[in-house]
Amino acid sequence: MIQDKLLIIRTISALRSTVCKWKSRGLRVSLIPTMGALHDGHMALISSALKMSDRIIVSVFVNPKQFSPQEDFLNYPRCESKDVELLQITGAHVLYSPTIKEMYPDGFVSIVTVDGPSKGLCGDFRKGHFSGVATVVTKLLLQSDADFAFFGEKDYQQLQIIRSLVSDLNIHVDIKCIPIVREIDGLAISSRNSYLTIDERIAAPTLYKILVSMSEKLTNGEKISDQIAWGKRQLLSAGFKAIDYLSVCDADSLTPINTIIHPARILVAAILGKTRLIDNVSVPLTL
Repeated sequence: MIQDKLLIIRTISALRSTVCKWKSRGLRVSLIPTMGALHDGHMALISSALKMSDRIIVSVFVNPKQFSPQEDFLNYPRCESKDVELLQITGAHVLYSPTIKEMYPDGFVSIVTVDGPSKGLCGDFRKGHFSGVATVVTKLLLQSDADFAFFGEKDYQQLQIIRSLVSDLNIHVDIKCIPIVREIDGLAISSRNSYLTIDERIAAPTLYKILVSMSEKLTNGEKISDQIAWGKRQLLSAGFKAIDYLSVCDADSLTPINTIIHPARILVAAILGKTRLIDNVSVPLTL
């Protein structure tokens, strides 16, 4: 469905006014938070949202609070004109693109920190990142008053953090997630894939293949510690220069586990060239 016109909103007051009008008509509203550079993963979120809501808000905000000084905030891909073209085609209703000053005005001092699922994994390697994510997502949920908010499973730790903050803070929104959208060779779609060189792009799908193999072997009863060691060796052999983590965790709490008696998840972050890739797969329970 191609819309006649995509509404672009840049202020909190205008967003709230628009949503209020929608809700006065009994319309259901979905929010899809993004940092722009929209791709097929985002399009899948919009497609899912359109099936259960009447109005779709896609936020585009490159959040400085989730980048450390060593990370790529200034170089993070930005192209609003392309994002607008894609949103027109998908049938989204609003592009919400506030400025940094609109989101964090002078005197802003509040930070949302979620314990529990923030610990370990990316939390050990990106200090302050998840507080930045939790803060901006909390603000976006409150600003939009959405009935639903859609997230992908690629950022699985982030998803569990958002689920926790929504529950703990009694935010009236239903969090929905969709499976990871992948390229035909298995690589999880991400804006940061554009950083890969040609040779690195050829090697990158090995990450997913290793996780799938580990999941199959764990389902067949092989030891977690053995599979983690094997997976790390395979990643280094494939050309990854460093592994931040390769862990098997409880799917809900993200606590590392030694045996699989509940739903589990294999999660990885590894460095290929200058690009940090993350991915995860489930480990089915055997009957």
